[in-house]
Amino acid sequence: MSDKKDFLQQSLDYHAKPVAGKIATAITKPCASQHDLSMAYTPGVAEPVRAIAEDPELAYKYTGKGNLVAVISNGTAVLGLGNVGALAGKPVMEGKGVLFKKFANIDVFDIEVTAPSTEAFIDTVANIADTFGGINLEDIAAPACFEIEKALKKRLDIPVFHDDQHGTAIIIAAGLINALQIQDKQLETAKIVCLGAGSAAIASMKLLIKLGAKPNNIHMLDRKGVIQTERDDLNEYKQQFAIETDARNLDDAITAADIFIGVSGPKLLSDEQVKKMAARPIVFALSNPEPEILPELANAVRSDLVMATGRSDFPNQINNVLGFPFIFRGALDVQATTINTEMEIAAVHALAKLAQTPAPAEVLLAYNTGQLDFGKDYIIPKPFDPRLKNYVSSAVARAAVDSGVARKPYPSHYPDSEDIQTEQKLFKESKSLFKKILGVFK
Repeated sequence: MSDKKDFLQQSLDYHAKPVAGKIATAITKPCASQHDLSMAYTPGVAEPVRAIAEDPELAYKYTGKGNLVAVISNGTAVLGLGNVGALAGKPVMEGKGVLFKKFANIDVFDIEVTAPSTEAFIDTVANIADTFGGINLEDIAAPACFEIEKALKKRLDIPVFHDDQHGTAIIIAAGLINALQIQDKQLETAKIVCLGAGSAAIASMKLLIKLGAKPNNIHMLDRKGVIQTERDDLNEYKQQFAIETDARNLDDAITAADIFIGVSGPKLLSDEQVKKMAARPIVFALSNPEPEILPELANAVRSDLVMATGRSDFPNQINNVLGFPFIFRGALDVQATTINTEMEIAAVHALAKLAQTPAPAEVLLAYNTGQLDFGKDYIIPKPFDPRLKNYVSSAVARAAVDSGVARKPYPSHYPDSEDIQTEQKLFKESKSLFKKILGVFK
């Protein structure tokens, strides 16, 4: 108990000292003389104002708009804490800003909106959107989150991305592609059980269908059981996943399942249920901080298992930080008007391919391990892998250009796909040579 109290106090101290909060603004131009002030404000600032008034696209040239993302929430679904309100969610939004800056050098304003209705929230965000190059919606409860994102994407000409939906879906899909390869299974024929029917679950299953999963092979469950055609209590979002089946609960659905994806709550999947799964099963137990089943319990009953969780202290962490900073980086660098399906799928494949290349030395050092090679305990990259930007951002930028939603060409400083393939080949060759050298000295 004392350890928990110490951790809680450390968390409060971390956020309070030496200054309150986790993010701040920085000045990017000289401000040391009268001339500097005349450039930064009046009268010099009048020139870019006139230029932008004539051509709004020049805001990307003369202001920080092109590298600025709004992290916006109404506080209705904050972490596992629920509807705590917009202001109480501010530490999380600031934290998101830290991750954007740390991993992709993207500036963030966190904005907490207390709105009396979904329509008022949408109007508020739309009315301030000119400030930003992109909008990351965060911690907004379903089903309102679907309506909010859809409306904003329709009204705005900058990327709008609900990370709880699409970020989660992208990382799940990338890990699953690799898990299926290891288990010698095909997404097109796999029976999938998804425990949870909120925003992350629905977005994840939609993305898997786009990647080849068959809708009739997906058994989605909410608190009332399997989402099936005889139910009359389904909203329009769940209705999309209603299938004809005799299965009514998790115990029914899990029988002979190839894949379990949990985005629900702790201890909802038993070891007995894992036993009922098909040969070479895949279990993604992603509830945080406590998964639907702990890895030690699942592995104790299935030695042929590939497993992932949402936690950093177990192998194969499904972590959104692998996606959103680099997805936005790629989108911003080509001034994309949206983040479309093509860009999401490009991110999925980039992450999957990166995990198939052994982790570099700095990653091994950061995680205090001697080796991270593609296999059942390494199906998804680690957040501190320095190659993420090249792999993911470049793939997203290329997809934006190829799909016609980019206002700028593919950046010259980004690698081509051939460059990445060459990097992979050289890394494998150097690793092979290193092993041979070690063999000589043994």
